[in-house]
Amino acid sequence: MLLSSYPLYLSNRPVAANTDLVVTNKYTGETATRVALADAETILRAISAATSAQEQCRNMPAFARAAILNHAVTRMRERFEELAEALTVEAGKPIKDSRGEVTRGIDTFRLAAEEATRIYGEYAPLDISPRAEGYESIVKRVPIGVCSFISPFNFPINLAAHKIAPAIACGCPWVLKPASRTPVSALILGEILAETDLPEGAFSILPCSRKGADLFTTDERFKLLSFTGSPDVGWALKAKAGKKPVILELGGNAACIVDEDVDQDYAVRRMMIGAFYQSGQSCIGVQRVIIHESIYDEFKTKLAGAASKLIAGDPMNEDTFIGPMITEGDAVRMESWVNDAVSGGARVLCGGKRDGVFFDPTFVENVPAGADLYCKEAFGPVATVEPFSTFAQACDIANNSVFGLQVGVFTRDIHNAFYAWNNLEVGGVVVNDVPSFRVDSMPYGGVKDSGLGREGIRYAIEDMTELRLMVLNRIGATPE
Repeated sequence: MLLSSYPLYLSNRPVAANTDLVVTNKYTGETATRVALADAETILRAISAATSAQEQCRNMPAFARAAILNHAVTRMRERFEELAEALTVEAGKPIKDSRGEVTRGIDTFRLAAEEATRIYGEYAPLDISPRAEGYESIVKRVPIGVCSFISPFNFPINLAAHKIAPAIACGCPWVLKPASRTPVSALILGEILAETDLPEGAFSILPCSRKGADLFTTDERFKLLSFTGSPDVGWALKAKAGKKPVILELGGNAACIVDEDVDQDYAVRRMMIGAFYQSGQSCIGVQRVIIHESIYDEFKTKLAGAASKLIAGDPMNEDTFIGPMITEGDAVRMESWVNDAVSGGARVLCGGKRDGVFFDPTFVENVPAGADLYCKEAFGPVATVEPFSTFAQACDIANNSVFGLQVGVFTRDIHNAFYAWNNLEVGGVVVNDVPSFRVDSMPYGGVKDSGLGREGIRYAIEDMTELRLMVLNRIGATPE
């Protein structure tokens, strides 16, 4: 189980400055541990240390960076159950799901170790006209500099890993603010990284208040900000970030289209995971199910029946599928959104009830298009269902959103699959699975209000590096 307290990590070292941040067990509501909280002075010291470490980080050879990342892989495997239990306590994630996240975190560091040794440039001839005869060029990627990272509560290990691991792979020092509700697993990663040969100042992990976190956005010594979290916060941070590039992985109200020719039982099984994994607290969780009219009644009945059988309870129980939401306030909000939709003419097919921090797995039909439940990000175990008549109409319905992260499309028609890929306004189209599917090597991110840039190790490295050109004049260097 968790220790009684955890230090923050300042310039690679643990600092038990205080125990001001209380981390609760999301199932019991009791204090699980206490964590050191960084103040503004500590954040400034971390930024200064990272700035001083830039040259050493930049000059680390690829094999050394890969070795650090492989050390993290080894130690995460050795501390697998400790990390999984920490996730379950601090995030309320069912233990099976917690183990899945730790596995993905290991994969993310392993991928970064591989990519550290293949950050390629290119050779480019320049003799496109007579004036450039004898000129050629070489382009390489160089680290962008000190990076500012802010990670969310719902995937405390893996979404932190998607920032940390590529930064180490390409030689960028960094400062991470983990979510205040779920800082423990990131601090365990800090303990693991402190065992390595990273240059002093190469990293800091600083739980802090939202007010203190303003420095993560505004300090000009940061050369890149990568934020994962809510759209309102993300776009506000971008507005204050100044000249630095900003990577935003924000929210969504992901649609899932179910065509008339699908294996319904398979689609229903996948939908249970897509809509209700981690109590729906995922930005690519299924929120809108769009079903062909010829199978609508049958399919929605199957969805409601399957959802009613999901087991809720203690997330440490191996059989639990539905754990608590992150706070009771979020469960209350979810209840309010469902009730408001019903007042507007919607009908609850299953669920719809709250019990403290728990909210039942819920499907709702006839939801008004202007209802919060339909047009905003629910971030809870609730999904809407509606029919469509033509596939083009289904895609139009899916596109009728300010968000554009991922869409799932269940179909056996290859023409419909390509139509979806060509016409859906999203970062990714997942065919014959839910939009919640993600492999940690793929380019992941959204359009519209869902964000900017892409995660996935190779793609994150592109954002964390800059192109540097060298032009060679062979004629001027010709020996006599």
